[in-house]
Amino acid sequence: MDVPTVTLRGGIAAPQIGFGTWTLRGSVCERAVRAALDNGYRHIDTAEMYQNEDAVGRAINAVDRDALFLTSKVWPDHLHAHDVRRACEGSLSRLDTDYLDLYLIHWPNSSVPVEETIEALQTLQDDGLVRAWGVSNFTRAHLEKARRYGTIATNQVELHPFFNQRDLADYCDSIGLPITAYRPLAKGRVNHDHVLSGIALRHSRSPAQVALRWITQHGHLAIPRTTNDAHMRENIGIFDFQLDGSEMARIDALQQGERLVAIAGAEFDHAEP
Repeated sequence: MDVPTVTLRGGIAAPQIGFGTWTLRGSVCERAVRAALDNGYRHIDTAEMYQNEDAVGRAINAVDRDALFLTSKVWPDHLHAHDVRRACEGSLSRLDTDYLDLYLIHWPNSSVPVEETIEALQTLQDDGLVRAWGVSNFTRAHLEKARRYGTIATNQVELHPFFNQRDLADYCDSIGLPITAYRPLAKGRVNHDHVLSGIALRHSRSPAQVALRWITQHGHLAIPRTTNDAHMRENIGIFDFQLDGSEMARIDALQQGERLVAIAGAEFDHAEP
């Protein structure tokens, strides 16, 4: 399966469509990741909070590690320097790998100086434990502060046709920072939207494929999650058709400002991916 790559800030290339593993545990997770690999996925996303790194590790042993792009995340309670290294080493042990391609701050935490965390992440990179580091769920304000201290590879955020993060996306584009979209199919809601369905019919595609193509044509990466083999093939098989400018604009207009991952006060709620 020929999947285009996006060059993250810092110079490493990541497959534009990846496989998300949030909520997948144990044998279900292991089977799903193996199926994803069988269907051509080479970008796998996990996190220490997902409690599935051991299952992901067993699954990825089926492929050449050098052909895989592997992402994990450090939980916001572990952002002090000594905790960052301990958390990373724990993830590496559970994943049974010597390095991560990408290591993300899972959520911002205002109680820990971001420069301390970034210095620890940079040390992990210098030591060869991670190839690149980035952030997740960072707002523009978080990014403006964090980017003073190092090169952020990507910002992984909720993004789908009903929550298109346009202001954040425009800012990230202006500084050359790729976005990685989680919840790209809005928990399946894209399949029931008449605009997406109409465009899908025109292209003989599914609404989910249209939503993912819209994301990738905006230059973002996406990490959909499914345990359905047919849906896995659909989600990765989106690069042989193109949405025209009118179709892109119609999908842009679906924005409702409705976040599926709740926030609480000044910082994000830690209950979601």
